[in-house]
Amino acid sequence: MAALKKGPKASVTSKPWRSLALILIAMMALIGGMFASGHDTPRLGIDLAGGTSITLAAVPEAGQESAINPTNMATAVSIMERRVNGLGVSEAEVQTQGDHNIIVNIPKGTNSEQAREQVGTTAKLYFRPVVATELAAGGAAPTPSGTGDASAKGTEGEKATDGASEEATDKTTDEGSPSASTSPSADAATQGRAVTEALKADTTPSATPSGSAEASPSASATDGAPAEANSKLQAQYAALDCTKADVRATAGDGTKATDSTVACGQNSQGQWQKYILGPAAVDGTDVDEAKAVLNTQTGAGWTVTMDFTDKGSKKFADITGKLAQNPSPQNQFAIVLDGEVVSDPYVSQALTGGNAEISGNFNQKSSEELANMLSYGALPLTFREDSVTTVTAALGGDQLHAGLIAGAIGLALVVLYLLVYYRGLSFIAIASLLVSASLTYVIMALLGPTIGFALNLPAVCGAIVAIGITADSFIVYFERVRDEIREGRVLRTAVERAWPRARRTILVSDFVSFLAAAVLFVVTVGKVQGFAFTLGLTTVLDVVVVFLFTKPLLTLMARRKFFASGHKWSGLDPKALGAKPPLRRTRRHSTPSQPKEA
Repeated sequence: MAALKKGPKASVTSKPWRSLALILIAMMALIGGMFASGHDTPRLGIDLAGGTSITLAAVPEAGQESAINPTNMATAVSIMERRVNGLGVSEAEVQTQGDHNIIVNIPKGTNSEQAREQVGTTAKLYFRPVVATELAAGGAAPTPSGTGDASAKGTEGEKATDGASEEATDKTTDEGSPSASTSPSADAATQGRAVTEALKADTTPSATPSGSAEASPSASATDGAPAEANSKLQAQYAALDCTKADVRATAGDGTKATDSTVACGQNSQGQWQKYILGPAAVDGTDVDEAKAVLNTQTGAGWTVTMDFTDKGSKKFADITGKLAQNPSPQNQFAIVLDGEVVSDPYVSQALTGGNAEISGNFNQKSSEELANMLSYGALPLTFREDSVTTVTAALGGDQLHAGLIAGAIGLALVVLYLLVYYRGLSFIAIASLLVSASLTYVIMALLGPTIGFALNLPAVCGAIVAIGITADSFIVYFERVRDEIREGRVLRTAVERAWPRARRTILVSDFVSFLAAAVLFVVTVGKVQGFAFTLGLTTVLDVVVVFLFTKPLLTLMARRKFFASGHKWSGLDPKALGAKPPLRRTRRHSTPSQPKEA
């Protein structure tokens, strides 16, 4: 008796409408997000939008010429990149040129001018105790060119508090503020005596703050220093005129971190202050992170929070513990960047716990600037600004125009090939290309404000190359379907049977392309990363479009008579493809065997 065998399992019927609805919902959400964010066009890089190119030259300090080496230059480049990117500047390029120069290219954008100001502020960052301070001669002074809003500098009445404590963080009184120190209206003799007493006073309490294992640098300006050094520092302070730009630029030049110095700063009213500052108690490298925060709970407004490293936490706790026991203005510490005091908050208690908060007359811009300086202000070298060049977008625009023409010609050739060779199937391929292009454009527009992505010429080239990658995926699937038809299968069966083999080939091909883009992005810098990023993005989108749009759409089209009947313009005509006749099984009839004779 013939045995019954189980026939081949029927292919699972796909549900194309679900996939098409999913990608349609995703596209609508992305498009809605793009218009809601107000960024309906991608950001452009410096080669397309224009911008500013700054050349910075490393300046060796006295006796430290060997400090200008590849290691320190690379560190400076890394810090400058984080500094400008911390302001949200997209596609800023920072790279070395020769042994002593760094080139910074900042595209024209929302914060490009602010980034230019801060990238030129390249000296080391220090926290120094304030010994004496007063308004500079001449009273209020106009904001100097390139310094931006005066409120970005030291603001009157700023207070440093423990970031973990809610105690009095919203106080902006004049206690410990510059106005409470030596007044410019006092006579010269009174001023001289006040400064002399401040210089002679030992402001370091003998007791070490609680929890401190060892003493930090002294808060005294001249503890143990010879009398002639005090006299020299006092003479510099008396002669310092902070209303003059050339004097401000040279104030404290050549002073070591371990020595006292004089410096200038600007308060919230645009008035220049002059300072005598003690030795650096905390270095900028001791700041782990600083953020601008809008404090709505206490009503303090915009504040700056600081997190210190383990080493910096101890130093900061020591110095604030000592300063808190001093009268005004010796209870203030100055945050000094590029020889200029950018903030001078006062303290009323030791700030422990490794974090602190500076509150005062901040607005969003000034708090973000101070936080950015604290986070990325400490450079291993000192730089001077050699040249500033404005870059126009004319050349990049011409190159973009030529690139777009080349891309349009390439796309037209691809479409022409699809129309001639695949005929009706080309409708599915073109629709898939349009969906892929739409997703790419919308995501690029959203990535601009989100991660600072900017479209440059190499990125445009990556998008053009992606046209070929996307078209290749369609061709692989179409050819698999046509192979099944050549084997004599009907279209609906051919579409489902061809998909598993085509899927494997597409995934392997796209994985190789994505891997190449990822490696290129990691090992390169600058504009080449734009090419690699765009190539990787479009490769991922190719997989999404093929799985959620191309395959479901072809499944639906296979149910239409035009394609299912193999119309000669469908691209799936069995005769034109040389299809074999349907395979038929022949049933063999076996004759019953004759019984053997006994």
